Amino acid sequence: MKKFIETLRGSGFDGKIDASAKARDFYSHDASLFEIRPELVVHPKNSSDVKALVRSVIKEKKHNKTLSITARSAGTDMSGGAINDSIIADFTTHFNNILGLNSRTASVQPGVYYRDFEKRSLAVGALLPSYPASKDLCTLGGMVNNNSGGEKSLEFGKTDRYVKSLKVVLADGNEYVIKPLKRKELDAKLALDNFEGELYRKTYKLLDDNYDLLQSARPKVSKDSTGYHLWDVWDKKTEIFDLTKLFVGAQGTLGLTTEAKLDLVKAPEHSGTLVIFLRNLDLLGDMINEVMKHKPATFEGFDNYTLMLSMRLFLSFHKMIGWKETIKLAIQLIPDALMLFRGVPKMVLLVEFNGNTPEEVAQRVHDLRMDLSEFKHESLFEEDETEAKARKFWIMRRASFKLLREKVKDNHTAPYIDDLIVNPEHLPVFLPQIRKILKKYKLLATIAGHMGDGNFHIIPLMKLEDDKERAKLEPSMKEVNELILKYGGSLSGEHNDGLVRGPWLEEMYGHKVVSLFKDIKHIYDPDNIFNPHKKADATWDYSFGHVRDSF
Repeated sequence: MKKFIETLRGSGFDGKIDASAKARDFYSHDASLFEIRPELVVHPKNSSDVKALVRSVIKEKKHNKTLSITARSAGTDMSGGAINDSIIADFTTHFNNILGLNSRTASVQPGVYYRDFEKRSLAVGALLPSYPASKDLCTLGGMVNNNSGGEKSLEFGKTDRYVKSLKVVLADGNEYVIKPLKRKELDAKLALDNFEGELYRKTYKLLDDNYDLLQSARPKVSKDSTGYHLWDVWDKKTEIFDLTKLFVGAQGTLGLTTEAKLDLVKAPEHSGTLVIFLRNLDLLGDMINEVMKHKPATFEGFDNYTLMLSMRLFLSFHKMIGWKETIKLAIQLIPDALMLFRGVPKMVLLVEFNGNTPEEVAQRVHDLRMDLSEFKHESLFEEDETEAKARKFWIMRRASFKLLREKVKDNHTAPYIDDLIVNPEHLPVFLPQIRKILKKYKLLATIAGHMGDGNFHIIPLMKLEDDKERAKLEPSMKEVNELILKYGGSLSGEHNDGLVRGPWLEEMYGHKVVSLFKDIKHIYDPDNIFNPHKKADATWDYSFGHVRDSF
């Protein structure tokens, strides 16, 4: 690595180069259950630095075959996508500028924190609606490269719907703009006699030759973050060729994103929530399908474990919203705390409606409550007809994973079956079978997620230092995955493959499609310098070998 550092410094790289033990330890973790210690951490200042970094790796790769680059922003990735044993490139230090913003579009660098972006966008009445539950922690670069979704994806879809164009540094060390191309524009790219032209020719041939196979491989669920979305790149009917669909969700395995231009939506003016305290989990699947008849804007949920932990640690939310707001919300929670004396609900469900007027929202909330009368003996209801009244529960939902990671000391979060998605019509029979698997392996697991999509975050709490607990990972994941695929679901609705689900892609897509994923990886990254061991490049032996030994 010493020789590489000399090459990098001689290349004109102007950012910080850090090989200290402290930096290497800090960047050895993200929000996953894995640990990989890098050899070097760099903080590029601009696109010239990113190009110099890639060119230096290319130059030294022949002397050091293990050299590679993993882009990282906030490090909130739950799949192990932001860790690497070679070079970590931190984009939050300098690539943190909002380059342009109006009520319809924004241009941003990947290290911009969503919480900062949202303040600016809401000021002009606009929203990027694909933010995840970690909206106060994550960056826009992570959202793009994971193809993130969240509570508003039920109405607005995921991040790939909002990416207009990207700037990316590719394997030749040059920066390119990728965006949707019409037929004439595509033909011009195909005719180029250079590295870019070769990429377009190979990509087009792969997609066109395997068009029907790829279209049939498209996941049959409302959202997905697995594999490479090759089926969305080339549309024969419209003759639109859109490489952003390949790079969004690629987890930095094909190149390094330096800028994104995004579409925005108008921020909802009025919203309200029906809060449902469900006492019987056996009814969850039926209730989800009944609620969806009312076409809510958002439908979220979290379990009793998260509820009680949030109640107990509610004052710790001051780090997110300040003491004044925390105390105000704590007072609002008093009636709900008293409700717990009637029995702790198994799930808290949040059904949100938007409307043009407060009265319209309140009526929709009330109508749903009336239509759920068949569940009244197993549920309690709270009509929060304004966003302010429901905020306490939304904070609990969004902070649930962070609370579990930071505040639960006897067991540790093990997000390895954490992002399954199955279409809601299957949930009445699917969910009891998932619970049966958890019981079989004696897994204490919290459950939260996006109920309207059938997208569940099931987070086991485990003592992974114990070999008997570690031995549960592979067989329990195998059983869960087989069940998901039996019902036509996807292994990841929004958290992506990384180290944890990459090894299972062949079970989901079959050998032929995964071979095409590997081919596209090789086309864009022939020397494997971009985020290796992730997605279609992942193996269970490597991933399992890097499960954390201590927490």
